[in-house]
Amino acid sequence: MWVGDKAMNDKAPLSERFTLVLLSHNRKAFMRRTLQYYSTYPCSILVLDSSLEADESLTQLYPQVDYRHLPQFSYKGLQDKLTYGMRLVTTPYMAFAADDDFLLHDALTSSLEFLEAHPDYGLCHGYGMMYLARASETNYYRRDRRVMEDYDADDAQDRVMNFMGHFLPPFYAVTRTDLLRQWYELLPPGVSFEWQEIGHSFFLLACAKARILPIPFAVREVNYGASEHNTNVLTVLTYKDAQSVAQREAFAEFLASLPTGFSGRDPEQVKQIALDSFTAMADCLLSGRSLKGTAIFRSAWVEVGAEPVRSFGPEQFVEMPFYNQPMFDLLTQLEFLMHAMPTGRLQLKELEGVLLRQEELMRVHPNDTPESLRARLWEALTLNLFNREVVKRLAESMQDSDEPEEARKLQAWAERLASVPGSDSRALFNATESGRLLKWLEARAPEPAQLSAIAAHLARHAGGPQVQILLLDLDADLVKLQATLDSLLAGHYKAFKLVVFTTGELPATTTAQDTLHFVKVTENNYVERINQAMAQSRADWVLLAEAGDQFTASGLLRASLELLDAEGIRAVAMDEIQRRADATLTSVFRPGVNLDQLQGTPGLMARHWLLDRETALQAGGFSRELKQALELDLLLRLIQDGGLAGLAHLAEPLLICQAPGDKADAEERQVLTRHLAARGYRAQVGSPQPGAYQIDYQHAERPLVSIILPSQDNFAELQRCLVSVLQRTRYQRYEVLIAENHNQSAELDSWLTSLEGRGERIRVLRSGQRLSASAVFNMACREARGEYLVLLAADAEVVNANWIESLLNQAQRPEVGIVGAKLVNENGVTTQAGLILGFDGHLGAAFAGETKEAAGYMNSLWVEKNYSAVSGACLMIGKALFEAVGGLDEEHFDQAFADVDLCLKVADAGYLTVLTPQAQVQHPGTLPQHPQAAAALQDKWAARFAQDNAYNQNLALSGKGFSLGTASGVDWLQMIAN
Repeated sequence: MWVGDKAMNDKAPLSERFTLVLLSHNRKAFMRRTLQYYSTYPCSILVLDSSLEADESLTQLYPQVDYRHLPQFSYKGLQDKLTYGMRLVTTPYMAFAADDDFLLHDALTSSLEFLEAHPDYGLCHGYGMMYLARASETNYYRRDRRVMEDYDADDAQDRVMNFMGHFLPPFYAVTRTDLLRQWYELLPPGVSFEWQEIGHSFFLLACAKARILPIPFAVREVNYGASEHNTNVLTVLTYKDAQSVAQREAFAEFLASLPTGFSGRDPEQVKQIALDSFTAMADCLLSGRSLKGTAIFRSAWVEVGAEPVRSFGPEQFVEMPFYNQPMFDLLTQLEFLMHAMPTGRLQLKELEGVLLRQEELMRVHPNDTPESLRARLWEALTLNLFNREVVKRLAESMQDSDEPEEARKLQAWAERLASVPGSDSRALFNATESGRLLKWLEARAPEPAQLSAIAAHLARHAGGPQVQILLLDLDADLVKLQATLDSLLAGHYKAFKLVVFTTGELPATTTAQDTLHFVKVTENNYVERINQAMAQSRADWVLLAEAGDQFTASGLLRASLELLDAEGIRAVAMDEIQRRADATLTSVFRPGVNLDQLQGTPGLMARHWLLDRETALQAGGFSRELKQALELDLLLRLIQDGGLAGLAHLAEPLLICQAPGDKADAEERQVLTRHLAARGYRAQVGSPQPGAYQIDYQHAERPLVSIILPSQDNFAELQRCLVSVLQRTRYQRYEVLIAENHNQSAELDSWLTSLEGRGERIRVLRSGQRLSASAVFNMACREARGEYLVLLAADAEVVNANWIESLLNQAQRPEVGIVGAKLVNENGVTTQAGLILGFDGHLGAAFAGETKEAAGYMNSLWVEKNYSAVSGACLMIGKALFEAVGGLDEEHFDQAFADVDLCLKVADAGYLTVLTPQAQVQHPGTLPQHPQAAAALQDKWAARFAQDNAYNQNLALSGKGFSLGTASGVDWLQMIAN
């Protein structure tokens, strides 16, 4: 028991009586917000921050706080961090607090005063509710249900069983420091999160009484996904397997050994009480007796200076102490902090699109007036009242308006926002994906001196190529149309002709010779009018776009320079940035000309190509019957007529546009089917995933396939591989050739001998001497009877039964030379889906680490895609082609990278390499560590490694692949050097 002098404690300042221990890990914004919240509560505050980097500014912003940077404690090292922190607390009472939760000041004081007045109680707290901060509103949930509120039994067993049967987590309760310190000193190292929480509760109640005050105590952030109280804790409490049962027995035995209110009892009896308490706690959690999240109301901020508007759900719980004006006033204060200092993952994600739209509305255009700019600022304010830059600019613009009351409210609101050390809206936006994209884009713009040199260069070449932009305004949306016009006017390229095809009233009378020409159209005739405009034009290139598309400042300018001396180019794909449904931006940095990805994801690959005008007209222009797939249809007709020759890609973003819908389009499928029929296929086009197409070419032939397995002292893995082939292969026209490479294992040799003579399905080819890895494959390939070869690593295992059909589906196409499989681990996680040349200075495994459900960048894991190289862990090639390119290079790549060299040789011979995710093989996907072979590979294929045509040069070449590369300028002067 604790004997305290209440009179003395009443006189002592709060900082000498109570310490709040704040816990944080790599969440700087959360920690700043929580310190701002507690800065007005005069207790001692100890921060235990295990982040990798310290936040030095905290000690300046909040000098009263004892800030400890503890990078030696990881997120999983919570127990060690808490034990360390306990030794620093000097006050008789304390509480832990997470950096994303709000423990209410008055509730902390009430709980403290209760413990000071009741020396036989060890902990005290009240009820909690949950919040979820959104972009401009906060959702609230009832978490705690009304429970037994006083655990005052003298018998420790009654206290423990009652508390565990009405379990409200006591971790954040106000607790006696000596009691907590004793618990952490007794706790053995390495106890899991789940048992820490369970043991914490048992120990405290076994030592002292507990009180739940009928007051609001905490407003805690919702756990995204499932709550910790019905997942991890329940697993250790309820699982019936032998290991879980043994863990419960062992932990109950540990609890029985501690000095508690059970001291003096038979340890076996105390152990049983602990086990019974585990059962009681599990029953409480499973039944939702004390913890059950239910949405109760939402709170939205819609007007400057006004209270938030609260909308209550159909289910309310008035027995809980949350329904009173003081509580709503407190929630208003908390919400202000949440919105003025945004931190939550969901909140920041939702804010990204809002901040982007506000940035666009704040942008000043050449034709702006004070009134037009102010109107946009008001619109920006309605999107989010807490954007400090918007509020500041609008308040300034209202100073000379005839609305002094509105100006006063805005100024007061700006001052209120400034009173909180929140993030600048621009800095907040720049940290988002959309912000990083726009900053990256800004870095590509030419400097004024470069612009002058470029203009002079183009003037010497008759102004450079002219582009006719064919702009569809079928919704007659003036706002969208203005956005496109503004972007063109703000751009650096001026040699364009813009034809607007609108269903609305013509804003002006124009002619085809004007820079801006309006054409009245209907839904029925607009394609015909587009073709007419192309035929009448004198432009070199045409581009189809839609009202609302915003051209980048430099995209058309760079295209004009690159195309100035280009010969034989029929169509050019450029990159773009797309606006998703939530208004955020994502990059669409396309690979080089990629037939299979074009067919698989036309919504991402077939839009906004620059088309040679004469070539487009010769191909018949756009089809009136396929309005939803105009560009795809024309591109596929160009490919049908001339293959991939004359198609090019320029790695420069051309515009910002709306992302395509996420559902299959009947006309896209029709176009693909028609195109494939023209190429001689009776193909079936399916769409297993939104926006992605899968083509079954329906080849009539069923050729013999030879599967080559290398054998070199690898009995266990070779056996597993062969069994997987035999058991999981549906295609029956195959043979397996085991290429024995002078094994030294008697067990393996005996097994191989047993396989011989079992028919023609499996053949063992023996070498008389130890050969290199490449030579072994070459030896077996020479003996193969199949029309197609599959090089299969012995440590690979077949996953899906139709793997050979999937490989043959691609390999039998005349333009395809090599087909690779998607490599996965035992959990279906991608280990390799193609190879990236030059990544990390050598080679990179595409999409390594992506989950089995992941679409990958530009849906690449859902569709076939052309790569420069694929892994020899599973690679199909026609035998005739294999022999024509000389097989695997035994001289330079005898032990490593012969598979990559083979792919590049096949590409030089004019064939495509395809990666199909429809064929999956279990394999670690790791790349060989062979520096000499790696250097030889890069030396032989230096140009390919300098820029992998299957990987966009604007994407990162280190770290995580298919992510935004480092912002860098364009070498504009180099383009005009000649």
